[in-house]
Parts: sequence; structure tokens; C-alpha cells
Amino acid sequence: MPSRGKKYIESIKLVDRQKRYDNIQEAMELVKKMTTTKFDASVDVAVRLGVDPRHADQMVRGAVVLPHGIGKTVRVVVFAAGEKEKEAREAGADFVGADDLVQKISEGWLDFDKAIATPDMMGKVGRLGRVLGPRGLMPNPKVGTVTTDVARAIRETKAGRVEFRVERAGIIHAPIGRVSFDSDKLAENFQALMEVLLKLRPSTVKGAYIRSITLSSTMSPGVKLDTSIV
Repeated sequence: MPSRGKKYIESIKLVDRQKRYDNIQEAMELVKKMTTTKFDASVDVAVRLGVDPRHADQMVRGAVVLPHGIGKTVRVVVFAAGEKEKEAREAGADFVGADDLVQKISEGWLDFDKAIATPDMMGKVGRLGRVLGPRGLMPNPKVGTVTTDVARAIRETKAGRVEFRVERAGIIHAPIGRVSFDSDKLAENFQALMEVLLKLRPSTVKGAYIRSITLSSTMSPGVKLDTSIV
């Protein structure tokens, strides 16, 4: 196991590793204090769910529009044609196209963060599955990125729309802002995410659904939360 740096060791002294914090503002302040990066680090949440992702009926996947965004400029591409192409450009999409965009990406261009497509374009976009899928960029109707309302999807994505999907270990990872955010804004973003997660609880789950919650910033120790706060 690699040795920890001096800054990490000093940061970890600020948190009680045995405690489960039940005050979200206090937890956010701790995360901010423990951050030692020179850049504006991301604040992330890891939620361990009581689900078995191997079963299709326990696959938790969704999206949430965070009230205060994530503090990052999001570059959006839209696969659309005709009137929907015009609508996408007017809504502020960074790149819009149809066959030309599919060809460009197939040749290796990936200078974007999110992809949106109209339903009629998915036959063509599907050919990019091996390129977009592993990078989490494939448009999907379950998270609202395959839609006829492209203007709304673009606005939400640029405003701070976060997609999430449970991993094999039953954990969901999601960004909820930056350490430069006020603690109350981070707390509101966190609550918005948790509200959506709770609504997505599979009916087949038995026992505790939210098993553990950990907050952290880039390259910093985690702060464990009491699950009763959600």
C-alpha cells in the first residue's frame, strides 16, 4: 500500500474516523477543511446501497438536476436533424449534427462531456456504442438523454444535471459540487441527490436500502455520514 503524504495525514486528523456525522453542514465544513489541493477540488458522495446489481430489477440508475450545479462547464453534443437540430443550437448545444457527427466521433473525436440524441437518431448513434458506452457517454432514455425535448435536456445538463449508476459493488458515486461552494449549497445539492435515490428504491430490496454514505473531495479523506439524515 502506498504511503500517504504529509498533507493527507494532517487532514485525516481533523475527522473522527469512528463517528457517523448526523449534521450535514458540519460534514461539509470538514470536507472543505481537509482539502489540500491547489485547484478547486470536486466534492463527491459515495452511497452504498442494499441492492444486488446482478439482478436487473435492482439496477439503480437515474439523473438529478442539482440546484446549484457542479461548478463545471459542461460541453454538450446533440445528435439531431431538421427542426430538432435548430432547436438544439438555439438551446446552447456546443456541437450538433447527424451523420457528420457520428462520423467525426467514430474517427476518434471525443472533446465533449455529455451526449444527447433524439429517438430517431439512435439507429445511427447505436453504432458508436463501443466508443461512447465505456466512457459513460451513450445517450439513454432512462436518464433523459434520449428525448424529443432536446432544449430542456441541454438546459438541465448545462445547469448541473448529474447521471449516476450503481456499480457492481452496490455503490453509487456522484459529484455534488466544488470545495469553493458554500456548505449550505453543497448540502442542498446532496439532499437533492438523495431524494432521487430514495425514489428509485427497487421494490424487491429487502432490509436497509441506504447502507452507508461517505463524503470526500479530490485526493482527501472521507467523512462518513449517519444514514438517518436522509
